Amino acid sequence: MEKSTLVANTGKVLLVRGSVVDISFQVHLPPIYTLLHAKEGAIVIEVLAQLDTHRVRGIALTPTQGLARGDVIKDTGGPLKAPVGKTILSRMFDVFGNTIDQQPAPTDVMWRTVHRNPPTLSQRSSKSEIFETGIKVIDVLVPLERGGKAGLFGGAGVGKTVLLTEMIHNMIGHQEGVSIFCGIGERCREGEELYRDMRDAGVLPNMVMIFGQMNEPPGSRFRVGHAALTMAEYFRDDEHRDVLLLIDNIFRFIQAGMEVSGLMGQMPSRLGYQPTMGTELSHLEERIANTNAGAITSIQAVYVPADDLTDPAAVHTFSHLSSSIVLSRKRAGEGLYPAIDPLQSSSKMATPSIIGERHYHLAREIRRTLAQYAELKDIIAMLGLEQLSPEDRNVVARARRLERFLTQPFFTTEQFTGLTGKLVTLEDALDGCEQILSDELKDYPESAFYMIGTIDEARKKATPKPEKEVENAAVTHDA
Repeated sequence: MEKSTLVANTGKVLLVRGSVVDISFQVHLPPIYTLLHAKEGAIVIEVLAQLDTHRVRGIALTPTQGLARGDVIKDTGGPLKAPVGKTILSRMFDVFGNTIDQQPAPTDVMWRTVHRNPPTLSQRSSKSEIFETGIKVIDVLVPLERGGKAGLFGGAGVGKTVLLTEMIHNMIGHQEGVSIFCGIGERCREGEELYRDMRDAGVLPNMVMIFGQMNEPPGSRFRVGHAALTMAEYFRDDEHRDVLLLIDNIFRFIQAGMEVSGLMGQMPSRLGYQPTMGTELSHLEERIANTNAGAITSIQAVYVPADDLTDPAAVHTFSHLSSSIVLSRKRAGEGLYPAIDPLQSSSKMATPSIIGERHYHLAREIRRTLAQYAELKDIIAMLGLEQLSPEDRNVVARARRLERFLTQPFFTTEQFTGLTGKLVTLEDALDGCEQILSDELKDYPESAFYMIGTIDEARKKATPKPEKEVENAAVTHDA
């Protein structure tokens, strides 16, 4: 009897205010998160509040054009669901599980609710393992955790999406896992370019893409992250595979929640953010976990409004992460790509017990050298390099070589830079840094270290001339 009541349960629209719709039900009041359909399923609404015994308030996941008072609303009897199964690989979806890659819908899929609980503490794995990316500056100074969460923090245009796409390229190349790319409130141009690049690179067969684009209503952008996690959980729990989940951009998820909260009439908190921001972000982040069955490793781009790392959106995101990679506009302006700020970036993995004594001490020495150089910059700007002591001049020389050695040409930017992309192992990256710090390469020009892979390339690029040859060349030039 209950089931037939639910199937036939209908209501009427009382009020439409943008994406917010109030609906009255006389027979059965739908639970929170239930999906409602109007106009033969063309308009989809999710219940977010029960106002009284007969009224619910929902947020539309599609545009509400054409919806009017008195229109009939049909209760679907269930929440939003995402497709899962082996056949979703190499495909591109929207928040409802519809394909958007202009190919037929996949067959043989199961549908699971996007509202799932995180794994319990007893199911989680307590092992700490390093996740190599092939990008020198990340592997050496900000090592990522397998099954952990890493954040890419940066303002507009400093290279978050480029770094994310490079990681996809590197991961799928040498990992047997699955990659899931979730675009939250990003440009459709980026999605189309990413799809084309991944197809050309031959990595699409192990990848799923899901997008809630910038032009879609806030309800749709708010739920697309949960749909992506449902797919990731299937590959981790049912297929026992490692999953790389890339989210671009977690700030847009918070922003969509802020819009939904404002539309629902909630009182905003600091800087206009929703009062429930911490809870909403936790619901999403806590599901990304390393269990005994497999691991979901997540790398998330986080837009930082006005480059202000004290913004509540950045502060709340920081607390969930095992690694924080901060991108610097100043370094991007100097052409030091990837524009990662080594002094602001940090990782919980950077301890001797996890990465080993040699790696730990090298990383500390690199940071110390770069920090000393940052302090000396003011003196150099005012008085010039000549006024520094010989010891300080050596520090500056080492730091400048390290800065350049930690740049790297990317596979995803080959068409723009004309430089072949490089994948560098952790061992090669550590060897290079060690040789620079021990002054083995002090006779090499700084330019030899810029945009290279291993340190051997610096040797090939510029063989240093013996001092007598340099003096003779100077005398000849003067003559």
